[in-house]
Amino acid sequence: MRSLKCWYRLALVALMGLVLLPAAAPASATETVGQQREGVLFWPQAQRDRDFSRMYRIFPSTQVAHGRSTHALPTGKPLQPRWNDPGMTLARYMQRYHVAGVMVLQDGHVRLQKYAANFGPKQRWTSFSVAKSVTSVLLGIALQQGYIHSLDNQLVTYIPELAGSAYADVTVRELLTMTSGVRWNEDYTDPKSDVAQMYRGACVAGQAQILPYLAKLPRAWPAGSHFNYNTAETDLLGVLVQRATHHSLATWLSQTIWKPYGMASDAYWIKDGCDAAENTGGSGLSATLADYARFGQFMLGGGRVGGKPVIAEAWLAGALNKQEQVADPSRGYGFLWWTDRDGSYAAIGIFGQLLYIDPQRKLVIAQVAAWPTADSDAEVAARRAFVAAIKRAADHAQTR
Repeated sequence: MRSLKCWYRLALVALMGLVLLPAAAPASATETVGQQREGVLFWPQAQRDRDFSRMYRIFPSTQVAHGRSTHALPTGKPLQPRWNDPGMTLARYMQRYHVAGVMVLQDGHVRLQKYAANFGPKQRWTSFSVAKSVTSVLLGIALQQGYIHSLDNQLVTYIPELAGSAYADVTVRELLTMTSGVRWNEDYTDPKSDVAQMYRGACVAGQAQILPYLAKLPRAWPAGSHFNYNTAETDLLGVLVQRATHHSLATWLSQTIWKPYGMASDAYWIKDGCDAAENTGGSGLSATLADYARFGQFMLGGGRVGGKPVIAEAWLAGALNKQEQVADPSRGYGFLWWTDRDGSYAAIGIFGQLLYIDPQRKLVIAQVAAWPTADSDAEVAARRAFVAAIKRAADHAQTR
């Protein structure tokens, strides 16, 4: 069983799909984009503060076009976070943890919105592992529209290159819950681990970068029997969605949510390192803070557009409820969403990214940040304290 720290650190490994070598060590012209994805952990703070809002310009990316109409976010009554620590304020929290922006919606109204000096409402910020949860939603929509017939379909139905591999009998559901049973070493500190090697191979024509590597891995456990966090499998999920729908993740997101729900600005999604027609499912989305919040509001509303459900009920039933237990008994893992005992759920990315939905309080909390580290205990605790401070403030206002 993983420690609580490890539970949050699982989001860290998604960075392997979204990084850039430091300027002091330029990549070889012969390297693929994927082979260059190892430097972001070592960026100095100033570079993180500056470039997390420029990732879609640093890497080749696909536009997620917005539509003509905009889902309004009217201003509500201001909400002041209520920390247990009397010395903590929103300004101190943002400054200490390099938080670039926070937005809180309640009942669809903006009750809190704050930006740091280096970031603003029209700028975009990278998602890191928050993109995993978005990709999962896109699969739920593909299921609703019949492009994916069942969560119990085998992956090889959509990705024939996996025939003869350990993934041949793995189902869509098992991929969503990271219970494929395929051997995987997630230790990002080990240069020989799978997560450190998965983008090292040469490109194969017509294939996403991760496919040749995954096809070689052996089985360690029976499929469906063991939870083992595997970043590469979220890229694989992205391949599945793109093969099934015949659209890139960026195009599918634009057509199914971004335009019809009324996002206010274009987003961008980083392209696969080998197949430029696809996007990486585990990371790489860049959007404005307000549009991240709108996505949370879309989820809070049950995945509906114009009053009609666009996500399959079979997906909703599993995605936002605990499917796998983690170290903290009050928390769990759904279909690439983290769950809380009180019914809340979250998309979490390294360096402080958060999209938190609390159905009980009708709250959406969006945060973008450039933490000094990827996920230290202190930073994780501070983020949890911030969420608790928002909930406490909402409860206090309700009782007045």
